[in-house]
Order: sequence, then structure tokens, then C-alpha cells
Amino acid sequence: MHFLKKHTILNIVTVITVTMFFSCKDNFKEVQKIGISENEPIGVADTINLKYTDSGRVKAILISSKMLDYGNRDFPFTEFPEGIYLEVFDEDNNKSVVVADYAISYSQTDILDLQGNVKLSTSKKDTLFAEQLYYDQRQEWLFTNKPVTFKIGFDKINGTGFNSNSKFTNAEVLEVNGIITVDE
Repeated sequence: MHFLKKHTILNIVTVITVTMFFSCKDNFKEVQKIGISENEPIGVADTINLKYTDSGRVKAILISSKMLDYGNRDFPFTEFPEGIYLEVFDEDNNKSVVVADYAISYSQTDILDLQGNVKLSTSKKDTLFAEQLYYDQRQEWLFTNKPVTFKIGFDKINGTGFNSNSKFTNAEVLEVNGIITVDE
């Protein structure tokens, strides 16, 4: 009888242990988040000067006084709360410059959202001014539905909205008004 009782207790303990083992789920990601608030960045960088190169050639230089990394979010992003200064170089090493008071880059969509006194100057001296401008890095496409001023040579075009590829070869200002010279 004593053997049967001991065997029954051992079976019950085994069943409980197996049940606990299989009821536990993989919470490694949850354990990693302990002590990190989802509202706080997982990384902070001050005074950055980032050079992006491809095959030994500098393609872009990003300068910012502060960068916040929110890679711990379900929809991760990098924020530049104090603005950016960005130099972009084309295949012929011509430089275009982008300046904004604030920027945010969304990792999953490769969309860059530039806000506040946005200025984009090309190597040909064409200049776009906007309060907000989006750049789709995958499609190499610039767009906004906010007021813009686009200067090309002596022309100054105002409008509400803008679409263009990154090289400005098919730039389009929407709802146009302004001064445009016309060859007669």
C-alpha cells in the first residue's frame, strides 16, 4: 500500500510538472523589454555625423544634433527632434542638400517625413520650400499635400502639393499660382 501511495504521488507531481512545462510560452521578447518603457527610445545619439557609402563612394552625409531610436515599437521609427542637415550625392558626385527642423524615418515603410522649414536644394540650384515633405526611399519619390514654393531658375511657383522623383526630372506643383516665365 505504501508503494502504491508513493507511486500515485509521483505520477501527480510528474503530471503537474509536465503541464507547467508545456503551459509556459516563449517570452524572451517580453523579458528583453523589462525595464524599458515602450514610450521611451531604446537608443539616443547626440551630435551625429553619419556617412553612407556604397562601393567606397560617399552617397549621403546626415548631420543631426539628436537622434532617438524607437526600434522597440510595433511600428519602429527613428526620430530627429532637433532637425537634420542631409547632403546627398548622385552618380556624378553632384550634391543636393535637405534641411528640416524635424524628421522621422519609418523603418518598415522606408518613408522619411520632413517637417518645419523644409528646404531641398539641388545641384542645379532648383529649390523646394515646404512645411512638410515626404520621401519614399523605395520609390525614390518626393510628395506633399501642403503648401510649397518651387524655384527653378527665375521662376517661382507656389502651390498646394508637390510630386516628383528624387532627381526632379518630372517635378509637378499642384494647385499652382505664382510667376512663371514662358518662351514666346
